[in-house]
Amino acid sequence: MATEQGIVTKTDSRAAWVKTIKTGACEGCSARGSCHSLGNNAEMEVEAINEAGARVGDRIVLLFETGSLLKATFLLYVFPILLLIAGAALGQEIAPYIDFNPSGLSALTGFSFFIAAVLIVKVRANKMALKKEYRPKIVKILARTGQSEPGKNP
Repeated sequence: MATEQGIVTKTDSRAAWVKTIKTGACEGCSARGSCHSLGNNAEMEVEAINEAGARVGDRIVLLFETGSLLKATFLLYVFPILLLIAGAALGQEIAPYIDFNPSGLSALTGFSFFIAAVLIVKVRANKMALKKEYRPKIVKILARTGQSEPGKNP
């Protein structure tokens, strides 16, 4: 499990937006491009499940499930490449049977499979985004310096 520290910038009934500073762990993270960068490249903001009841201004600890992160990484990066290769191999194999140029059919089926993989990833990613195990969670409040937002009870 990966952890990161940050400061809560905004909350609602079930989630909080946390500003974090990119660390060395971010460099090796495959999801670093999906985090929302703020003004400079060192800061980013992520939406997290607010299990600890953090309020705006609180310094907190975020938890990322590495198993879920690896599944998402596989789906995003490896799956499309595997389908591209499978499509290219299939095109190469069936070209002689339909009297077609093997290179041309290989490229055509390879890219067709790749586009299909991207569409599958998009649909699957939207479903995964709704599941709790694929979202960061606030698990600990390090310093309770925040005040409740207007209209919210402390």
